[in-house]
Amino acid sequence: MSVLTDLPTTTDESRTIETDILIVGAGPAGLYGAYYAGFRGLRVAVIDVLPQCGGQISAMYPEKPIFDIAGFPAVRGRDLVANLVAQAEPYGPRYLLGERAVTLTHGPDGRPVVRGDRGSTVRAGAVVVTGGVGTFTPRALPAGEGYLGRGQVYFVPDPAAHTDHDVVVVGGGDSAFDWAATLAPLARSVRLVHRTDRFRAHRASVDKVRALGIEIITDCEVSALHGDSYVEQVEVRHRTTKAIRLLPARTVVAALGFLADLGPLTDWGLTLQARRIAVDTRMATNLPRVYAAGDITDYPGKVRLISVGFGEVATAVNNAATVIDPDAALFPGHSTEKEKEN
Repeated sequence: MSVLTDLPTTTDESRTIETDILIVGAGPAGLYGAYYAGFRGLRVAVIDVLPQCGGQISAMYPEKPIFDIAGFPAVRGRDLVANLVAQAEPYGPRYLLGERAVTLTHGPDGRPVVRGDRGSTVRAGAVVVTGGVGTFTPRALPAGEGYLGRGQVYFVPDPAAHTDHDVVVVGGGDSAFDWAATLAPLARSVRLVHRTDRFRAHRASVDKVRALGIEIITDCEVSALHGDSYVEQVEVRHRTTKAIRLLPARTVVAALGFLADLGPLTDWGLTLQARRIAVDTRMATNLPRVYAAGDITDYPGKVRLISVGFGEVATAVNNAATVIDPDAALFPGHSTEKEKEN
């Protein structure tokens, strides 16, 4: 069974939820924030429009090794997500997955109230937005219209599902080359099609695909998909000569990038800089009791790394804790100290 399918995936559709901290976004920063809020003894709920935890990692590169997590020379994306969920699990975070946070208001007591598009209302002591790049939508493969779910996919959450398939990957970025390399040991054949002979992917990723003997077809575009109930062939056309070639295919991975959209967050009254949320050194936004952390934030010197997001969300939760309870200490002590107490 896929690790991702073992993660919390159900949406809690209770009409009203009372919590100390609501985290908007179940990516790595949000999941670490759920742990840290629990560590501080706070109740926490996590809302995310995606149906599973992990954000972009789960949706785009669950099999890809990640190299910039402290203490791990390399960790597979899905394993990092599973570990973050397990780390938070003892504190019982409440997950609202497959639900978009739509509106933010403040109640008479000053507490934020967030309403979701599936009927949930969350009243929180504070909100921490960890929405990454916001909602991201895959760029469509024009020739694939009508075949989505019938062989054409945007994500590969379970590579084993494509065992013994003829696979065509479309794109020239890191995701395209990562999927090609991941599927090569499982598939009957893998070919990668890109419209130019220049790639956005890192050179190491390109070299790895070449070393695996995967055919890279350049200066070509996918002009049509063929098949009755399911994809059977991919038609590619050379951009200069217009020559047509038919490739066998049971799976077509459209890795053409994504369109990011902050969605309803733009209507919350947050101060935005280049479509990111401006924060101060406390990770506080311009709105009372609303904080942000991770890739969605912006401030002078900002570095967008998962490891940076972990530190930012801990800062946000600690500062939020002092607003929720003015008698609370900003620094709660080290986790090792709690271990000694137990």
